[in-house]
Amino acid sequence: MEENKIVQEEQVELSELLQIRRDKLTNLRNEGLDPFVQTKFERTANSQKIFDNFETLENQTVSVAGRIMSKREMGKASFVHIQDQEGRLQLYFKIDDIGEAAYDRFKKLDIGDIIGVTGFVFRTRRGEISVHVQEYTLLSKSLLPLPEKYHGLQDTDLRYRQRYVDLIVNPEVRDTFFKRSKIIKGVRKYLDNLGYLEVETPVLNTVQGGATARPFVTHHNTLDLDMYLRIATELPLKRLIVGGFDKVYEIGRLFRNEGMDTRHNPEFTTIEFYEAYTDMNGMMDITEGLIRTVCEEVNGTAAITYGDYDIDFGKPFARMTMAEVVKKYSGVDWDEVKTMEDALKVAAEHHIKVEKKHKKGDILSMLFEEYCEDKLIQPTFITMHPVEISPLAKKDPENPELTQRFELFVAGSELANAFSELNDPIDQRQRFEAQMKLRELGDMEASQMDEDYLTAMEYGMPPTGGCGIGIDRLVMFLTNNTSIRDVLLFPTMKPLD
Repeated sequence: MEENKIVQEEQVELSELLQIRRDKLTNLRNEGLDPFVQTKFERTANSQKIFDNFETLENQTVSVAGRIMSKREMGKASFVHIQDQEGRLQLYFKIDDIGEAAYDRFKKLDIGDIIGVTGFVFRTRRGEISVHVQEYTLLSKSLLPLPEKYHGLQDTDLRYRQRYVDLIVNPEVRDTFFKRSKIIKGVRKYLDNLGYLEVETPVLNTVQGGATARPFVTHHNTLDLDMYLRIATELPLKRLIVGGFDKVYEIGRLFRNEGMDTRHNPEFTTIEFYEAYTDMNGMMDITEGLIRTVCEEVNGTAAITYGDYDIDFGKPFARMTMAEVVKKYSGVDWDEVKTMEDALKVAAEHHIKVEKKHKKGDILSMLFEEYCEDKLIQPTFITMHPVEISPLAKKDPENPELTQRFELFVAGSELANAFSELNDPIDQRQRFEAQMKLRELGDMEASQMDEDYLTAMEYGMPPTGGCGIGIDRLVMFLTNNTSIRDVLLFPTMKPLD
């Protein structure tokens, strides 16, 4: 009961504050000072520029703008902190400088209002770099109080729904997204320096392919045709390899109609890159170099903390086959599993649930997921995946049950996936046919037959290596965020109503 009373009192207080702010806006408009009429404000500096160049800017006139985050009134003088994109800057207002009428209006400003000021740069007696205001303009009136006035913006669900407020009051959140931008720039720079060409491929596709995932389906009215939001960029990019581009990459959004958790969002960002005349091993070298280089550029070191783990991207990444790691953590020697009957026996002994659609290689993969994934803390390439779960990867010449494929795991989570790309169109057709049989058994994540891609392959695709890296997960690792929602500006949320 006491808690309900407190909530009711806060709601009444908030309602009164909202009305006060609207009354202030009405009064300003009646005085011909509507803050929303202002169309622009010429800035000559921002907070960081002033801090970095104080010696040359001291006593110089600057124009800055930002959101009021604090006010401290002391009679005929006041201090204000405004916040711009780069940080917070102190302003000094004095009645003798701006005039009595302007100072009276200044005292009515609220936390959250956006102002532009012109004044000279100086350092206060306490040593804080500031701007001594000579004139100011109210550029936007904040009609809602910032949440720190009450509970702060700690509620996780509310932070994601109102990211705009989260960015205002939580500087560490802004830092994450500055880093995200820097990470993506670093990825581009690394591949551009290797001679890769950035390209764009369609988001809407008539065939579901390039990965095993459930797609979003939409309808094109003019063509009267169902289309799929892409679940991967793989097949269009490999068409470009056929067309003669030796090195291509695309950074873009993918869409998968699947579950949501701390590592999955229905729309997410990846990079896929493909290079002719190389293979899985070449992709491992590029992937390792890319991640190490970007980590060092963003964090100044290749050693990071992620949750409870200390991860070192500076050391050579471990490389193990799936069979080797399964033997290490489950005790199963997969080399001794010769038949499907042997595999079913192993599955039963290790409490692996097998369905009608599963084959021998699927059981190896399920053993890996159950016993091994969460043990892979330091960066580890897991190679030689079963052919059943790798419909686009080239078979290993020494063991055709396996493919030349790797996944990179860090802190128990997959970060990258790569192949020596399958370039045999006859084998590829057989793989697609196997995927279609899985669809007939109810597996709607299985790939569809892509006749145009098969046609492209029949013209001849050179030996090729390809890799995909989850950008959101890379950002999670390099910013020490353990939820994907913390590295997406606007994560997918269920509507409140």
